[in-house]
Amino acid sequence: MIRIKLQVDLAYTVNAPGGDFIFNFHAAHTGHQSVQDETLSVTQGRGNGAPPVVTNLSTDPTTGTRCLRLNAEPGPLNVAYAATVDMHHDVADPARIPEVPVSQLPNETLQYLYPSRYCQSDQLATLAFREFGHLWQGYSRVQAIRDWVHAHVEFRSNTSNSTTSALDTFVQRVGVCRDFAHLMIALCRALNIPARFVTGTDYGADPALGPPDFHAYVEAYLGGRWYLFDPSGTAIPMGMIRMATGRDAADVAFATIFGNVGTEAPKIRAWAVQDPARGFELPHHSSLALSTDGPSPQQDRRQAQ
Repeated sequence: MIRIKLQVDLAYTVNAPGGDFIFNFHAAHTGHQSVQDETLSVTQGRGNGAPPVVTNLSTDPTTGTRCLRLNAEPGPLNVAYAATVDMHHDVADPARIPEVPVSQLPNETLQYLYPSRYCQSDQLATLAFREFGHLWQGYSRVQAIRDWVHAHVEFRSNTSNSTTSALDTFVQRVGVCRDFAHLMIALCRALNIPARFVTGTDYGADPALGPPDFHAYVEAYLGGRWYLFDPSGTAIPMGMIRMATGRDAADVAFATIFGNVGTEAPKIRAWAVQDPARGFELPHHSSLALSTDGPSPQQDRRQAQ
């Protein structure tokens, strides 16, 4: 089991007349990821005796994504979130994981087959079939897509913006984690493989890339589960906490802000607990297929009996 302790600190300056915020940074509850404890602090510099900032937290019943909403008055705004998250990954042999025919896909996966704002799968279909159409229809084909994107796109900070799409990344061959994810998702969907955009943190990233940050990766629906892939290759997948999932970055930005608001770079810390006596191991790279989706480990054991 993997235990990650997470700390997220966000700071803003809200200008008149105020601002509205939608956040997606809470760790999701899934069958194989559980939040053991967490705290949230939202403070605003409005003087002693000012009423607390009212927040609203809702959970998507299908994905487990938790969305935090708040309205802030003019002035400094500080948001701090801390959590202890346990991940008991479903682990499988990639050679035994097939693709799921479209006719057998669950209804909730169908939205991840279609083109979306940043993932123009319809415009990348020719490329997808040329490069991957001849491969065995299973986990290894999705891995081949991941490897192709990783090999053909250079990771470089400050090379894309909020309008950069999968098609742009294919042409420019440079980007950051969200761009790698968008291109991989578009290629998967072009081959009728449901794929979705996932946000988390870049646990295990090379310090040379900069301070710890939010991270974007991919989940592809194979063999009845959502399996995770990191096309940028910057993080250790076993240590990536799932926060939010959507069709692309437009659905699950860690912060969407309405109003005239100044922002500071997020401050993030994520560290693993190593305690073999309690069953906690450090995240490491693995050639096996990993998923934090699906039934709980207890349900898995019952189904196997």
